[in-house]
Amino acid sequence: MAAAASPCSRAGRHDAQLPHVAIFPFMARGHTVPLIHLAHLLRRRGLAAVTLFTTPANAPFVRRVLDDDAVAVVELPFPGHHLPGVPPGVECVEGLDGLSSSFPAFVEAASALRPRLEACLAAARPRVGLLVADALLYWAHDAAAGLGVPTVAFYAASMFAHVIRDVLLRDNPAAVLVAGGGAAATFAVPEFPNVRLTLADIPVPFNDPSAAGPLVEMDAKMANAIAGSRGLIVNTFDAMEAHYIEHWDRHHVGHRAWPVGPLCLARQPCHAAAVKPSWMRWLDEKAAAGRAVLYVALGTLNAVQEAQLRELAGGLEASGVDFLWAVRPIDADLGAGFEERVEGRGMVAREWVDQWRILRHGCVKGFLSHCGWNSAVESISAGVPLAAWPMGAEQPLNAIHAVDELRIGVRVPTGHGVVSSEEIARVARELMGMDMDGEGESGEAARNAAALAAKAREAVAEGGSSWKTLEEMLATVCQTK
Repeated sequence: MAAAASPCSRAGRHDAQLPHVAIFPFMARGHTVPLIHLAHLLRRRGLAAVTLFTTPANAPFVRRVLDDDAVAVVELPFPGHHLPGVPPGVECVEGLDGLSSSFPAFVEAASALRPRLEACLAAARPRVGLLVADALLYWAHDAAAGLGVPTVAFYAASMFAHVIRDVLLRDNPAAVLVAGGGAAATFAVPEFPNVRLTLADIPVPFNDPSAAGPLVEMDAKMANAIAGSRGLIVNTFDAMEAHYIEHWDRHHVGHRAWPVGPLCLARQPCHAAAVKPSWMRWLDEKAAAGRAVLYVALGTLNAVQEAQLRELAGGLEASGVDFLWAVRPIDADLGAGFEERVEGRGMVAREWVDQWRILRHGCVKGFLSHCGWNSAVESISAGVPLAAWPMGAEQPLNAIHAVDELRIGVRVPTGHGVVSSEEIARVARELMGMDMDGEGESGEAARNAAALAAKAREAVAEGGSSWKTLEEMLATVCQTK
């Protein structure tokens, strides 16, 4: 235990006058990156000394994205013995097969890190005044509480999705929809009657009227972690979700929302690398030629069927738009000759790409996305309109929020089967027609995206809503002695 604790005992030695905030992301990139951005924000503003917990296999990614020696990265190794339901050597969700069945087992297996976390928190000098931990690491909140360390929860979802989850638990709309006509029926959310849900919009497991099993149990543990904490950090900002934030706070006294985003805006512009990645050079060439580019990325966790990937390839080829496609899995078969036929107009990136850097590039004018919340927030922050193609989890709710409420994009009609190349081509053309001078809905969406991006920047700027909320959270929750 001493080896695990010693890095903690050194963390923040040069910032003894600052509060010490420890951050523990869940072991999935979509959950880790926003909390790395939070670490950046705390350090850049001089608000806290920061320690970031991770595991040995995840540490290289964390350090690469963090790129800040002032933040102590402490590795908590998994026990040497085999963990039930988790393949040997797997320390992150991206390494799992069959996500829907193995995800709850991985979440539960992560609790094996508890003794190491407790030892590290106990040894930390200066004393940890606040632990920010993902709600999926529910046991970390209990561990910190046992040591007298207050916690704040985090979960990579919108405030809208958190509020709708409460509705799903309370009203069981799946039962109403199944009884009332199935796929074609809609359920109006009582507090927000303009929000209408279909059965396809309801995340697993709540789309089953009699849901039970590991996913339900996992969700309940997450909810208890949030309820037992001093609040919920949400990667959002007042101007975008004020009425949902206010609704949450009225119904969750004692564990209010802390909207401190968009966290991606905490990143400082990166220094120009000696050698630019191929995808950045390609975007620079497109910008020099005056070409608009569609960025395509469907997330790192979604297992998209090969048949659907080929339809997507066919749709992008037929659309006539210039595109950069971050393909997952990296060995996906997109059809014979596809990359050769689109060469020059389209680029397929099979390596890791910096999505935020891509979206901020001046030539990127649209984003065909699975609508995970991190991707949606990055697109909003960059002022890039979305084509929302939800694949699972709470992504359909994010699509409703982005398209129907914020009006910053279009939907990919999903139904229940493979989306055709013709439909994909139509959506790509529609999205890339969203120039700010355009007429009708297309132009409106681009203007809305640009206006929301400006409000996002105002929120994180000095004196903005998110700027002040972060200070308030630390003053209210974080122990300084």
